[in-house]
Amino acid sequence: MAELTYRDAVARGIAQEMERDDDVVFLGEDVAGAGGVFKATVGLLEKFGPIRVRDTPISEQAIMGAAMGAAMTGLRPIAEIMFSDFFAVCFDYIANEFPKSRYMSNGQLKCPLVVRTGNGAGSRFGAQHSQSVENWCMMIPGLKVVAPSNPRDVIGLMAAAVRDPDPVIFFEHKSLYATKGEVPDGEIVDTLGTAAVARPGNDATILALALMVPRALAAAEKLKVEHGIDCEVVDVRSLVPLDTQTILGSVARTHRLFTVEENPRLCGWGAEIVSIVADEAFYDLDGPPVRITTPHIPLPAADILEDIALPSVDRIVDRVKRSMNS
Repeated sequence: MAELTYRDAVARGIAQEMERDDDVVFLGEDVAGAGGVFKATVGLLEKFGPIRVRDTPISEQAIMGAAMGAAMTGLRPIAEIMFSDFFAVCFDYIANEFPKSRYMSNGQLKCPLVVRTGNGAGSRFGAQHSQSVENWCMMIPGLKVVAPSNPRDVIGLMAAAVRDPDPVIFFEHKSLYATKGEVPDGEIVDTLGTAAVARPGNDATILALALMVPRALAAAEKLKVEHGIDCEVVDVRSLVPLDTQTILGSVARTHRLFTVEENPRLCGWGAEIVSIVADEAFYDLDGPPVRITTPHIPLPAADILEDIALPSVDRIVDRVKRSMNS
């Protein structure tokens, strides 16, 4: 067991898969010599060489096109798009090419690739470099979408993503790169489509993703200590596939549902889950589901304004407390 930062877990997760399978290659802008703009891929070039770890031009379309071609001809590429906001530049590949190749070729072509990207706010990068865009991707049939909240899950979900036969979008939260967590020794492999109960509880279910998981956990502790409200926190981890069994099971035990979402409120992932719960577990609920989200606004760069926009521990506590006491 070792303590790793989230960013070091990224490099370990990629290295684990590159050591296991010579067909795994890694490409992206500044990922090799510089070790990535967030220093999450340091050491991979030295370990695996310039054939398997390649710097690319500053062209998201070129990166995605090269990755797709490599995947269709037998390799298993991991491609980096530096900021998830830049998916807008190469969205044709993400929406129309990767996810539809196997379907449109009747299974003759496969596209086993991973697109990893820095997602989310908290770093004061402004409206074009701070978005949480997981809801952009989860709506597209044929894509799988994951977002780990801790170093151990970075490695396990990376392994699952690389070994999957379909394209997987792997969201790494920029504000989690410096956080630390215990990571077991040896190979770590998870299963896509599995949520994790990060904190058991009896009074309410709080669903969270990525950066919102530690905030939900801190809020749950505060709610228990200060208000006697015992919340179960579920780390969604995988949006597609979605672990409805764990989510619905938690709601059936606690009878209340809250989602904590960094994405803008309109069409966020929590809205889809609330819809599923309303369809399949309506009579388990003792009150209306509540979504705690970022407003439907471009994110500001000013620190105080960005902090106000994002769901905070205090906002989670206040909203849960008011709903439970109403």
